[in-house]
Amino acid sequence: MKLLRYGPVGSEKPGLLDADGGIRDLSGHVDDINGTTVAPENLARLAALDPASLPLVDGNPRIGPCITGVGQFHAIGLNYRDHAAETGMALPAEPMLFTKARTCICGPNDDVVQPRGSTQLDWEAELGFVIGTEAKYVSEAEAMDHVAGYCVVHDVSERVFQKDRAGQFVKGKSADTFGPIGPWLVTRDEVPDPQSLRVWLEVNGESRQDGTTADMIFGVQFLVSYLSQFMRLMPGDIITTGTPAGVGMGMTPETYLNPGDIVRLGVEGLGEQQQTVVADA
Repeated sequence: MKLLRYGPVGSEKPGLLDADGGIRDLSGHVDDINGTTVAPENLARLAALDPASLPLVDGNPRIGPCITGVGQFHAIGLNYRDHAAETGMALPAEPMLFTKARTCICGPNDDVVQPRGSTQLDWEAELGFVIGTEAKYVSEAEAMDHVAGYCVVHDVSERVFQKDRAGQFVKGKSADTFGPIGPWLVTRDEVPDPQSLRVWLEVNGESRQDGTTADMIFGVQFLVSYLSQFMRLMPGDIITTGTPAGVGMGMTPETYLNPGDIVRLGVEGLGEQQQTVVADA
């Protein structure tokens, strides 16, 4: 299934994408797409529905974040071999973990707002996954049982805030609109191998990133198990898994986003996003 949320900011409704690309209203079956909805028994109940029996949504509504009520939004840095090479850094021995504030989450096609004082606004197309069942001290063998599904994540970054302002990455990763997710939450059964997906991004129609999750240093299965050794992962939590080569910081000369730029990105089988960069008021 491809689950989604549609409608104005703060008033989104739950939906399902049918085989023809139409949005079907799920309001009669779930209150929203959240940590409760992605529990295995609830996903099974939704999968048993006939999409044709659900109301078809008219028009072209705004698509919101594909899940709400997110408790934790974790991210993995330097997780692609080619990205590590472009930054000149050694491959990490363990996953480089940081957190993005939940308040950065927005819809996949909402504007990206360049925060005040930002001079190095960068792009990062990523595969994200959503936890479906509580995970603590999980083995790699059972790790995938705790994944509800996958989504496209744009890990928008402000490099000066991230690298030069002391402290941890979170400051450069958490401004409002720095976490577009969606358009859909694609359930695990539709993604048989998360380590064989194309990840791509364009800026103003020019290709910037074109990689594959096969280049990840630490795959989804390992990451679920690894993170669960340090913290309890809860239903609805999002983990975004790093970005392939081609970020602005890695270009010669370094190249960053400015108001008016249009970013388009996607992950194979998980849909596309498009954002326009605007200046903060």
